[in-house]
Amino acid sequence: MPLSALVTIRYGPYESCGVVDYRTGRLQGLQAILEASGHRWILEQFFDWDTVELIVNGESVFKCKITQLDFGGDGKLDLLCKEAVKAVNDAY
Repeated sequence: MPLSALVTIRYGPYESCGVVDYRTGRLQGLQAILEASGHRWILEQFFDWDTVELIVNGESVFKCKITQLDFGGDGKLDLLCKEAVKAVNDAY
C-alpha cells in the first residue's frame, strides 16, 4: 500500500448513557494513529449498530465494534488501533 492511503472510516451509532447516537469520541485514537502513519481519512456514517469499518480502495480491510475502541487519546496504547493500521498498511 502506498504510504498515503485514503481510508474511509465508516461508523454506526451506539448506546451511551441510555442515548443512541453517532459519536466520534472513540474514533479519535484511530484517526490520530492513521495520520501519524501518513494516511488520510474521511468519516462516513452508516446504519450498522456499534460498528467501525475501514475501507481502502473500495475494500473493507478492518472491522470491529466501536465500543471496543478506547475513548479519546492518541491510539498508541489501543491494540485495536494498531491492528487497524496494520490492516491498512497491508491492503493492496
